[in-house]
Amino acid sequence: MPTFTTIGSTRIARTHRASCHCGGVVLALDLPDGVENPRRCDCSICRKRGAICASVPLKRLRILQGAELLTLYQFNTRTAKHYFCKICGIYTHHQRRSDPNVYAYNVGCLEGVNPRDLGEVPTSDGINHISDRQHRA
Repeated sequence: MPTFTTIGSTRIARTHRASCHCGGVVLALDLPDGVENPRRCDCSICRKRGAICASVPLKRLRILQGAELLTLYQFNTRTAKHYFCKICGIYTHHQRRSDPNVYAYNVGCLEGVNPRDLGEVPTSDGINHISDRQHRA
């Protein structure tokens, strides 16, 4: 099995490191098939942070360094758990509300990866999220 996949000319390691801007928070992501299903979202928080996200099962994201530097932000239904470095403010990952068994991670935090290499990235409809519709009913 190859030790990396590619996006354009960018190599994505089977186990790839990700970090915040200041380098205080370092993650290891198991990405045997590379960056899968990258997307943007137009919900209230994603619109403002502008990150491209992709997802991995919970067991495929490990915090290598800086767990004590992560701060948690929750809003609305308080199901999703959004993590940011409290030093530099960079969003690194979140536990998804549509599937709490999955982390979405900030593709821009992948070391050595330019998110522009992904090309056109679709936008998910976070404004009309299924959890919000069920919450209102």
